[in-house]
Amino acid sequence: MKRLKCSILMVLFLSAMVPHAGAEDEQKIRLLIDSDANNETDDQHAIAYALLSKGSFDVEGLTVNKTHNGGDVDEQMAEAVRVVKLCGFYPQLPMFKGANGSFAGILPHIHEDSYDGKEAVDFIITQAKKKSDRKLVLLPIGKLTNIALALAKNPSIIPNVRIVWLGSNYPRPGEYNMTADLTCIDYVLSLPVDFEMVTVRYNDPSGSWGVKAFQQDIFDKMPGKGPKVDLSIEGRHGGTFTTFGDYSVSLYRHAPQHGDPPFRSFFDATAVAILKNPGFGQAVEVPRPALHNRGWVDRPKNPLKMVLWEGFDSAAIMQDFYNVIDAATPK
Repeated sequence: MKRLKCSILMVLFLSAMVPHAGAEDEQKIRLLIDSDANNETDDQHAIAYALLSKGSFDVEGLTVNKTHNGGDVDEQMAEAVRVVKLCGFYPQLPMFKGANGSFAGILPHIHEDSYDGKEAVDFIITQAKKKSDRKLVLLPIGKLTNIALALAKNPSIIPNVRIVWLGSNYPRPGEYNMTADLTCIDYVLSLPVDFEMVTVRYNDPSGSWGVKAFQQDIFDKMPGKGPKVDLSIEGRHGGTFTTFGDYSVSLYRHAPQHGDPPFRSFFDATAVAILKNPGFGQAVEVPRPALHNRGWVDRPKNPLKMVLWEGFDSAAIMQDFYNVIDAATPK
């Protein structure tokens, strides 16, 4: 009888704990990252920031695409795999290659058995169709091509997703991620899908350009930081690494720097930051504009709105990033 009572108490205890764990998971953001990981240095740090912010995100997978720099999707994937390995999430994190080409070039083929970007497009659709009380946040931190193709192939996923795109100098023209595929911008903006734009705005502190990772801070704060993995991972610029922190130092040592003191903007990681804590930026709802050549035309009467992110707290974002890396470092 005594053993029976103990067993009953244990069952009741475990039953009480299960809903609590489920409730905790339901507070996390379902996240799917779409990245041109080999472009420069910010994608790698954004991926690590999201993966290691375990209390904030359920990262369901990662897809890659080709932009102007960093090679084709094979090279983009190779860099993404390096980072995911160094964060201790490989091979369990699903990863798929996406589009080399443009939305306009691929769109006529999306119902064929094989086409450029199919693996990523199908994965995005599969995750978006999963039953959940939480929308899937699609975080494109490169061009919008994979996202646009998924929405075109299966529009039924539109109510299930929230797109948070790191891209554009809005309201000014141009920007790297945007010009990597101009053919998909107006299509995505025309859809009744939740859409948020995390501005870049080169040389303007109101955009994510103003969120700066100073080279000396990386050199001082990142060595040896992050999870320690068993196998040495060969880096993009040579050398072998067992922590993301050491790889971060290598990336910053080899990348061209800007300004005095030298820095690189933390563009992509800024999008991760405002998802974690909306207080890290300022959000305003505006009518969706239209794209004309490489510039924007405002449409003040457009009933479709988007959320525009600007005015980022650089110091707070950088501190949170370093805190996340520190917390992931074995004591």
